[in-house]
Amino acid sequence: MDVTFTKLAGRYEIAVRRTAGAALAPRNGPGHSDAVPHDVAHLLVETEDGIRGGVYGRLAAADGDDGLFWPVDQAARRASLKNRRSPTPEESADMARSERLASLTVALWEVARGRRRPDPAWPGRVEDSGVDADLMARLFTRYDEFSARWEALATGDSITLAWPFPEGSGKRRRAGR
Repeated sequence: MDVTFTKLAGRYEIAVRRTAGAALAPRNGPGHSDAVPHDVAHLLVETEDGIRGGVYGRLAAADGDDGLFWPVDQAARRASLKNRRSPTPEESADMARSERLASLTVALWEVARGRRRPDPAWPGRVEDSGVDADLMARLFTRYDEFSARWEALATGDSITLAWPFPEGSGKRRRAGR
């Protein structure tokens, strides 16, 4: 699966191209960052930490709609809405971990790189974050690399990142299916 992030004026767009499941419509990303957009942080966090039930693992599984993205084809979209399901407890835990790591590690990276003022309330200090030091170092490296590329883009240009885990794994299937 490939995920393309397109830089737009004051926002960004995400497009997912996968080999399993229905083709998905692009969507706007939440918030804006000149360095590391929030959905990029999710992709990097989930990749580096091996999180399979977060945003991108769910998309790659391609076995049920949970409202993160929608199929392009109207018939597939209607079928998808009809078959919408709630995340499993494991997926909910993975999503919570992904959300925490994406928000916290980007904020800590911004402080470390002089992009944000230190604040003991948020994000606090790296050493007090509870994030494994090796994971933090890998994420800071990935954020450095991505932000250099992202900042160099002109409006309308894109960066594509690959999801490194198998697609269509079916790990999300409901019992009995």
